[in-house]
Amino acid sequence: MDLCDLSVIRELLDAHGLRMQKSLGQNFLIDPDVPRRIAEAVGEADEVLEIGPGIGCLTAELCRAHPRVTAVELDAGLIPVLSETLAEFSNVRVIHGDILKTDLAALFEPGSRVAVCANLPYYITTPILMELIASPVPFVSLTVMVQAEVAARFTAPPGGRDYGAVTVALGAYGTVRKLFSVSAGHFYPAPKVDSAVVRITPRETPLLAEKEKPAFRSVVRAAFEKRRKTLANALAALPHGRSKEELGEILSSLGYPADVRGERLSPEDYAILTRLLFPQ
Repeated sequence: MDLCDLSVIRELLDAHGLRMQKSLGQNFLIDPDVPRRIAEAVGEADEVLEIGPGIGCLTAELCRAHPRVTAVELDAGLIPVLSETLAEFSNVRVIHGDILKTDLAALFEPGSRVAVCANLPYYITTPILMELIASPVPFVSLTVMVQAEVAARFTAPPGGRDYGAVTVALGAYGTVRKLFSVSAGHFYPAPKVDSAVVRITPRETPLLAEKEKPAFRSVVRAAFEKRRKTLANALAALPHGRSKEELGEILSSLGYPADVRGERLSPEDYAILTRLLFPQ
């Protein structure tokens, strides 16, 4: 069964009395080369967690390439479809649930090398990724397809116009690299924007201790809430007990002018800044 064939997709949906759920950001891949490339990009892992398998075209490729696959699907109507399309595979389990409400640690054996793979709905990309990088599961990689402009934000260098709070958060977690682009014509129905596949690889040595993360999030959030403000002014409202002049001196000690804006600092700089403002 070619799950990227448009006629097969339509027949499956009709057979199960389903329609596209725009509210869930459903767009199905119709180019078989794309799921194969994504599955290959995941790399070595004992288990793969797939988010939003849809009708299973990427899931099938993951099953062929990896020992075990767990697919979490929000749309209850797609569960019987997946039972049909993935019937040939004995190394997959499909779970009906919301990934944001799923106990990820309970899904996998301790010590198992788990990779994440997903074609993420555009409207909820960032919340899902923030949940994943905060998870206690030590993922070996996260390979996700996202909106092209979102991929640009994820991979933006400090000082660039696309650089923001999510760039810093992901950069603090690991290395983010764009793998390849996927045009809108590779989907049914075709979205209004192109996509890109990115791979996030966790740092071997964490940039932040667990107890430092809440303060780090507060600093980064404040830095980017009002981008026109200088960083010293943006941080002034936080409960660190420093004056604006002292904040300027701290920024100077990091090699920046006192009037620097938040988009200039790297994730590493934000980690140092957090420790200086909120020593543990």
